[in-house]
Amino acid sequence: MQRRSLNLFLAILIGSGGWLFAVPALAADELPDALIKRLSTDVLDSIKADKTIQNGDVSRIVALVDQKIMPNVNFQRMTASAVGPAWRQATPEQQKRLQEEFKTLLVRTYAGALSQVSDQTIVVKPLRAAAEDKEVVVRTEVKGRGDPIQLDYRLEKTPGQGNGWQIFNLNVLGVWLVETYRSQFAPEINAKGLDGLIGTLGDRNKSNARKG
Repeated sequence: MQRRSLNLFLAILIGSGGWLFAVPALAADELPDALIKRLSTDVLDSIKADKTIQNGDVSRIVALVDQKIMPNVNFQRMTASAVGPAWRQATPEQQKRLQEEFKTLLVRTYAGALSQVSDQTIVVKPLRAAAEDKEVVVRTEVKGRGDPIQLDYRLEKTPGQGNGWQIFNLNVLGVWLVETYRSQFAPEINAKGLDGLIGTLGDRNKSNARKG
């Protein structure tokens, strides 16, 4: 596993919430591959143009993600899938805390990797999906120095007028993000319960914050 590449392109997705979604929302019938192409291009252009992001300004990244990411990523589904079956037994307060701590973990873990973005470009592969599909996978390659990096997005069509596609998982170099975290969270839940997982995530986030 190319760990640096994994960190970098997870960061692209997470950090994208800050800049990608600052643009006006397009029509709800925007195709999922067109959405990913637009977002990926915007985030790469934004990172390359922003020296504070390249210098690892975590507070800026966190603030932008808090403001912009939620309408475009189904973070509740992402968190629930990472927690696994125990999510259904969680109280509303526990679910809220888990989402907050999980998001902070992702942002702070990968924010520093944003400074590695230089001359990468995104190639979106042809979409293999039927018009009636409610969940699709958009496959892309990130090209730059070295071998191309596989970066795939799993999206769902959200119900209701005016809604479009939302990202709820991504695959970097053959590894799905949600499944990776589920395998890490399961032993913690089994040993200490949901409150134990929340506490562990909180401690890790505090440690990451102290490290900057």
